[in-house]
Amino acid sequence: MYDVLIIGAGIAGLSAALYSARLGLKTLLISRDLGGQAILAPEIQNYPGFSSISGMELIRKIEEQVRNYGISMLFDEVNEVKSDGRAFLVKTVTGKEYKSLALILAIGKAPRELKVPGESKFKGRGVSYCTICDAPLFKGKKVALVGIGEAGLHGALTLSEVVKECYWIFPGSTPGAISKERLNYLLSKGNVKLMPNSKVIEIKGDIKVKSIVIKDLKTGEVKELNVDGVFIEMGYEVKTEFLKGFIKLNEKGEIIVDKLCKTSREGVFAAGDVTDIPYKQAIISAAQGAIAALSAYNYIAKIKGLSTITSDWRHVPIERKEEEGGFFLKL
Repeated sequence: MYDVLIIGAGIAGLSAALYSARLGLKTLLISRDLGGQAILAPEIQNYPGFSSISGMELIRKIEEQVRNYGISMLFDEVNEVKSDGRAFLVKTVTGKEYKSLALILAIGKAPRELKVPGESKFKGRGVSYCTICDAPLFKGKKVALVGIGEAGLHGALTLSEVVKECYWIFPGSTPGAISKERLNYLLSKGNVKLMPNSKVIEIKGDIKVKSIVIKDLKTGEVKELNVDGVFIEMGYEVKTEFLKGFIKLNEKGEIIVDKLCKTSREGVFAAGDVTDIPYKQAIISAAQGAIAALSAYNYIAKIKGLSTITSDWRHVPIERKEEEGGFFLKL
């Protein structure tokens, strides 16, 4: 039995783990990956303490700090959460089960995918979900962009500054609700070609992306375009289906929390981009992770008859744990 189980190892989850460990809570952190969306950012300029740092470097620094407190971590994906009235039972896709007195949900958001053949295979090898992150890697190359509205336009404008040619693919007759002036400005650059009434049905390549197969939604015609990269800008979505009926979600599927990061169910807390807070920023995720951990501590303290707290300014001796298999343990 753990005191607290944290689901997700992005900035919010790692921050929650750091605070939970310092507060002496027996903690397990479960995540399908390390870093969340933050690792996609080539440069972060608004995280206090760093004038400029890559998302990957920031995550590694936080990881190192958490590692110093010997947190138990596991690479796995949670697909079911239950409560027996006294504790929470968490089940993973690999069939493992864990119990805890409190839960912190920090599962973040994931990019919407095309769900076409080749997409998963070429992630990070030509398929990107972050134009602003990866556009510089395709300087002078041919790329395809899939997306509509402001997200699509922003991606097209970013790519137009660096690529040789960009095919902007969208399913309707227009790329969505964007101003005619901004669209004309984009087209004046001369290297963006609109591909209306179209959708990508396959991404092909060898080691990296080499081409895409698109279908004309009006005529049914299928053709192949040679490209070096595919940028998918269809927004982000929360994957909280497994939480429906367990806690309250808003119409977007985000977890509804109060100022103490409490959810609608006692003992369950949430932090980061998965919550209904409107500002999705790395520093806010870190702050929410800390709040969730402090709130979880006070919840557990009441169960155990201990004093509650409002801050963590203590000096906690670092006793680094080295476990076989690295930071994430095979539990």
